[in-house]
Order: sequence, then C-alpha cells, then structure tokens
Amino acid sequence: MMTMIAKRRASLPVKVGGLTIGGTAPISVQSMTNTDPHDLGATVSQIESLANIGCELVRLAVPDQEAADAIARIKRAVTLPLVADIQFDYRLAIAAIAAGVDKLRINPGNIGGAQRVREVVAAAKDHGIPIRIGVNGGSLPRDVLARYGPTAKAMTEAALAQVALLESLDFQAIVLSVKASDVHRTIEAYRLLAEASPYPLHLGLTEAGLPERGLVHSSIALGSLLLAGIGDTIRVSLTGDPLAEIGAAYEILRALDLRAVGPTVISCPTCGRCQIDLAGLAKEVTEAAKAYKQPWTIAVMGCAVNGPGEARQADLGVAGGKGEGLLFKHGKPIRKVPYQELLAALLDELAKMAAQ
Repeated sequence: MMTMIAKRRASLPVKVGGLTIGGTAPISVQSMTNTDPHDLGATVSQIESLANIGCELVRLAVPDQEAADAIARIKRAVTLPLVADIQFDYRLAIAAIAAGVDKLRINPGNIGGAQRVREVVAAAKDHGIPIRIGVNGGSLPRDVLARYGPTAKAMTEAALAQVALLESLDFQAIVLSVKASDVHRTIEAYRLLAEASPYPLHLGLTEAGLPERGLVHSSIALGSLLLAGIGDTIRVSLTGDPLAEIGAAYEILRALDLRAVGPTVISCPTCGRCQIDLAGLAKEVTEAAKAYKQPWTIAVMGCAVNGPGEARQADLGVAGGKGEGLLFKHGKPIRKVPYQELLAALLDELAKMAAQ
C-alpha cells in the first residue's frame, strides 16, 4: 500500500514500567482517569476498563497527599503503568515517586523554581523513573510568556528550558509535550520541538472539548503530526468518559496504517438505493468485532453500486440488496442471505476465521 507518511522522527527510547516510549517502539495509546482520586475502587475499576480496550499507559491527577498515598494501593491492583500528574506542589511529585508511580508529569508553568525541580529530579533518578515535561499553552511560565506571548515559540522555549535544567542534572529519561487548545499552535509547537530535541514526544490537544468537536480537532492535529513522522505516544483528550479516548486514538493510528489492533469495519454512507437497515447492521457488526484482535477489514455495504467491489477487497463483507445481502469472504462471494439472517451469517463467518 502506498503511503504518504514521512519517515518517523528518530527519538530516544524511554522506559515507563514495562512500556517503551520512543525509539523503535510502536506509538502507544494513553488516557487519564477522571474518577475522584481518593476513591480507590472507582479509580481501579476505570483503569481496568481502560486496559481492557487497549490503553497502554494511564495518568492520574495527584491534587493532595492523600491522592499521592493512594498510588501505592492502586499500583498493586492494576497492571498498566501509572503516571502521576503534578501541578503546583513539587512535594506531591516526590510523594508519588515514593509511592511507586512509574512516571511523572510536571508542568514547568507552575511547578516552581529550579531548586524544587532539582529535588524532584533527584527522587526520580533514585527510583529510576522518567519525567514528562508537559507544557500547557494556558499555563506558561511568566518569563517565557512575557518574552514571546501565547505562541508556539513560547511553548517550545518553556519545554527546552526545562530540558536544559534536567540535562544539567544528568537526567535524560525525558518525554515532552506542548499542548494547546488551538490546532495550529499545537502543530507548530510540536514541529519546532521535534527539530530541537531528541526526546520522545507525547502528542495531544488539550481542552479539545466534547467528543463531536474533540474528535475532529484532535484528529486534525495529531494526524498532521503523525503524517510528518512526529509522535511517539498519543492521547485524544475528550470531555467525558475516558474510555472513548482509546477507540479514537486507535482509529487515528489505524487510518494512517501506523497500528492495527482489531478489525476495521467500513460501511457506506447510504443513499436512496439502500434497502436494508445498514446503519443498524454496521453498528452491530462493529460492536461484535471488538471481541477480535486480528487486523481484518470487514465491509458492510448498502447496495450494488460500490458494495460488491468494496466487499470483495475486504477479508469479510456483505453487499446489501432488497431484503437480502450477498456475503463475501476474501474477495469471493459465498452466498445470498435474507436480511434477517445477515448479521448471524456474517458473525458465524467471523468466528470461523478466528478459529482458523
């Protein structure tokens, strides 16, 4: 398959628990819990749910000492590497490290002066964990903001200043991010940072909004960067249930042929020629396909215009007709099936493929 994706930017590998970010490792998918950080049961349950649908790294807000202390218990109950999100209080970073967190995220806009960062770095070095320098376009350091204004250049300079401090302390286990809510500024900041630093990049668009808006804006920002070969781990930030972020992230990677985890279900937009409930069928097939990890393509098409051609190119597919559908497998028609039996027939063939 011809691809327009640039060669992936070379970056230094960083270990986060059992996961590698950067280097030659696959682009990883992550999210962040939105449960009360003091509610151990709810947080563990959400992390397990995220892990079950493919999340590979999860971040937790650490607003106080109680939340930092809870990390040790959460870590014993889950398998995913944990990232402590630290804002304002450097002492919470040190407490999270002591509790066994796998990675820190600090914000240079509010973590404090160089001496506080030195203390955090010393603790991270002692425990062998990496630090993500997470620059947020809405909370830049005052000196950088005064010099450059709220620009991509300011975000990049804030990240590089913190990198220089960590490197001066002989610390290189670094991951970088420069997120804004604006698509253009985010893309420009990551491009500048990719040219200026060898460390792996965590891609994201902050405050992207509710799913309808957030999916579009995140796809444009992350997709543009990934097409340019930039990015080592991604989070699609959406307001609401974080489980929605995982499927969205994998769809972006799948669309660019960067990762294939589970089947791809393609379906036509429908028109007046369609004589079956294609939307309902496609939804049911998509849900059922989540049970499989194989990178198959499943085509659910509504009529004879594009249907047979698309279905023939898929591993498994159906082209709809009047009250019936034609089932295809590996490009060859198998049989016609009444509409009422179409879903069962397609799922039966899917199970046979898995068994083989």
